Amino acid sequence: MQVTIDPHSGFCFGVVYAIQMAEDELDNSGQLYCLGDIVHNNVEVDRLRAKGLEIIDHEKLKLLKDCKVLIRAHGEPPETYKIALENNIELIDASCPVVLKLQNRVRISVDAMSEMDGQVVIYGEAGHAEVMGLVGQTKGEAILVRNEEDLDKVDYSKHIYFFSQTTKSTRGFEKMKALIEERSKKAQEAEVNEEFLNSNDTVCRQVSNREPQLKKFSIAHDVIIFVSGKKSSNGKVLFEVCRSVNPKTHFISDVDEIKNEWMVGAKSVGICGATSTPMWLMKKVEDHLLDLKMN
Repeated sequence: MQVTIDPHSGFCFGVVYAIQMAEDELDNSGQLYCLGDIVHNNVEVDRLRAKGLEIIDHEKLKLLKDCKVLIRAHGEPPETYKIALENNIELIDASCPVVLKLQNRVRISVDAMSEMDGQVVIYGEAGHAEVMGLVGQTKGEAILVRNEEDLDKVDYSKHIYFFSQTTKSTRGFEKMKALIEERSKKAQEAEVNEEFLNSNDTVCRQVSNREPQLKKFSIAHDVIIFVSGKKSSNGKVLFEVCRSVNPKTHFISDVDEIKNEWMVGAKSVGICGATSTPMWLMKKVEDHLLDLKMN
């Protein structure tokens, strides 16, 4: 049985940057607060906890003073920066540049929409850290849509600025865009131009480019072991991409979830993961599978 790790899987540059900043501070001081899980992978979070990283929520942030707090790659709403200033908290800002650019575009669109009584619509997951940061740029006024049913919340007689959470699938974004165009056209009884519907494909290309790569990788192997944290939005999307072309795709968070019977009759096994999956964890899975082969 041949075991291969997908060379394109593993941390995206935003996560690499955040973890490096955390490790630098932990090596220096041995203690650091992080607002939310630094990455949506419980195994990696546990590794950093052992080095002195303490995960906090926004309520705990309000109680802290005179300390250092890491902002993870997902970014934060303006309120977080205000609290830090008031409490003399030094922020180590590891917000992903792609997310920061999107936040700025959303913020600018709010001003444009206020002048024409329009709406900002964001395609994303409710409660996701990045989405909370994006909605925060609109003072909570953005309309969040996750699926077709949520589109009923939009007023199609008004102008729309449409954005996407960076880790959503391109396919999902295009589907939602088409549905919005269709409903807007029906409400206006006319063709919809860019001035009325300003649609922005803000899916991160480092994420979206992995879809065709993963399809090729998954087809090339008998069995796929997809490694990801269960909280990872990106992990859920990419797992389904793999499973769409290879039904023998299995989702795990750590090696103890692997079932030996998955490998029966397999000549090749591929290991891949989300943008929040560390390479060391995929190598751990590889070692486990090679041990099975030896035994």
